[in-house]
Amino acid sequence: MSRALVFTRTTDYRHESIEHGTAVVRRLLADDGVASDHTEEPAAFHATSLSRYDLVVWLSTTGDVLDDDGRRALASWLAGGGAWAGVHGATVAEPGWPEFERIAGAVFTDHPEIQPARVRVADASHPSTSQLPVTWEHTDEWYNFRRRPGPEQTVLLTVDEATYAGGTMGADHPVAWHGGYGAGRTWYTSLGHAAETFDDPTFVAHLRGGLRSLLA
Repeated sequence: MSRALVFTRTTDYRHESIEHGTAVVRRLLADDGVASDHTEEPAAFHATSLSRYDLVVWLSTTGDVLDDDGRRALASWLAGGGAWAGVHGATVAEPGWPEFERIAGAVFTDHPEIQPARVRVADASHPSTSQLPVTWEHTDEWYNFRRRPGPEQTVLLTVDEATYAGGTMGADHPVAWHGGYGAGRTWYTSLGHAAETFDDPTFVAHLRGGLRSLLA
């Protein structure tokens, strides 16, 4: 049986959605026959501990959440064929660790006030987007990033900056993508600020597909 680790440690802002989001992620995994553990302990990120898992999910982690040994262990495990999923605040984590930008695909800088905007599917061939409408209206924290995801990442969703105030990424502002890290695979969505988002069928289909893509 596959096994996943859901990690929600925060040392900076803590999202109120973490508790409900964790329950939904673990339910989606269980529905697909995947056992899961939940932790906020950085000690879980060491070679022996990580060897138990096929997938690690960082759910709205913020700030410095690992020590140096944990950082090395995560990078080595992932490069060796592990799988990492990041949800919403995951790109706020580990701001001083350059390697994490290559894992997560981008680094959060700021966001405007929560507001509705139009999301567009950029790549409908991925499991996290294949069941979604081509465009839809969604309310969230629209993250701006230090730079766009690199060439090793494929953008899956964008947000139309003409439909909200405060975007700084220009046309085709990326909000979800997937990629690789060594022999490992990664998937990230910046959606998921509010607890109620984890009850929205469109977002849940997106999240379920992202998790499935890493366990296939």
